[in-house]
Amino acid sequence: MGAKNMSQKLTRPEKICAFDYLNQNARQIALLNDAVFYFGELGMQEYETAGLLCDLLEENGFTLERNLSGFPTGFCASWGNGGPVVAVHTEYDANPDNSQKSGITEPASIVAGAPGHCEGHNANAAVMVAGALATKQAMEKFGISGRLKIFGAPAEEQLVSRPYFVRDGHFDDVDIALAPHVGGQFNVGYGLIQSALISAYFTFHGESAHAGSAPWKGRDALDGVILMDVGMAEFREHMQPQSMCQRVITQGGDQPNVIPKRAQVWWYFRGPTAQAAMSVFERAKKIAEGAALMSNTSVEIEVQSAVWPVRGNRTLAELVQSEYEQIGAPDWSADEEALARALQERAGVKIEGLARDVARMKGPATQKPASNDAGDVSWKVPMAKFYFPANVPNISYHHWAAGVALATSIAHKGALAGAKVLAGSLLEIFANPEIVQKAKKTFAEEIGDQTWYSMLPDDQTPPLDLNRATMEKYRELMRVHYLKERPHFS
Repeated sequence: MGAKNMSQKLTRPEKICAFDYLNQNARQIALLNDAVFYFGELGMQEYETAGLLCDLLEENGFTLERNLSGFPTGFCASWGNGGPVVAVHTEYDANPDNSQKSGITEPASIVAGAPGHCEGHNANAAVMVAGALATKQAMEKFGISGRLKIFGAPAEEQLVSRPYFVRDGHFDDVDIALAPHVGGQFNVGYGLIQSALISAYFTFHGESAHAGSAPWKGRDALDGVILMDVGMAEFREHMQPQSMCQRVITQGGDQPNVIPKRAQVWWYFRGPTAQAAMSVFERAKKIAEGAALMSNTSVEIEVQSAVWPVRGNRTLAELVQSEYEQIGAPDWSADEEALARALQERAGVKIEGLARDVARMKGPATQKPASNDAGDVSWKVPMAKFYFPANVPNISYHHWAAGVALATSIAHKGALAGAKVLAGSLLEIFANPEIVQKAKKTFAEEIGDQTWYSMLPDDQTPPLDLNRATMEKYRELMRVHYLKERPHFS
């Protein structure tokens, strides 16, 4: 980009307006970030979080559709008219047994055993709402046409909601989609970014009996689970190199002297393509049937979710990269740098402090084995998934260390920067129709003859009880740590 064009983008009045709005509301962004952090809600149970996000959007002029696709904590907030229609979507759920005190560089639970944010989805929520409000402010002031759709996506950690949203037509009128996500630095790429995944429960049914006095009368459902595990272990040798699977046993019986009549295992099947993940799943079903035959039990298979691999559109990645370079990394303080280095040392990772440079755009990206339920969106419309620096580099997620920075000034500064990238990208899209057309053109070239289809069973409904018991156990203990002050954007 030439110096003249860069200068024009930097001084464009609608972007100055949006950035001023964000700077003036920096404290509210921090409050929102921290409120969601202390809610610490698991997927499908994000009632406090979704309620706050919806209230803030509605108070600022957005029209809310709640209970989206049957998800009580899912929503779509809309504002504006005409075209283009641009969607912003992200997640805000926490993880089990990862409660972590903010700013403490050793394992220290807020509530022992409780769930907590250990990745940074609380910052995702703050960036999405703040960026949307700043964009609306600028569009209103400068008479810019277009429509914003803001999607709240529950239960990303279980990869649940967005395949339902796409299946049910909520992205049918969308032209462009952006997905902000926490990271250790500014980072965006194009091509295949993450892997496809199918999530399914395998429930084995047998017959109980006294394990000591009459075991021959029982049919052990746990035997079915274990035999399936053995079969899957043997199958791993024959999987394609980029395919994999993981599992947890969710029910294995009640006590040793009662043969379990019901046992359940929850599997994730991953692959570089939707078809590859489905191939692993189909083989797993045969192994499960064999395990049931060997254990004289029956098996019931329930798909919870099925997601396409996340892909990034090159045109939109280039747009986001341009915003990164204009905004630059946050100006970290000496104390923030010291906290990051102390955490990196304690976690046993490379000690290099906080990111002060903008990473170069990756493309085509190296596909990660991890998955995200934004994948379906990225095959439906051109999409950029972009990362903003609200956590400490090199720290692994889903671990106590990833929760340390999430309610500190590191997350606050990173979320402010991420909101500016989001607002700046949105305003560029609304002000330049040619970006939309170019993104659609490159999207068509990138996906070729591959047409998205839903991998969910036609009659599949959201898993409403997912994580309910855990949140009911801990919610009141966690409630005493909620922030007393509520964010208010103006």
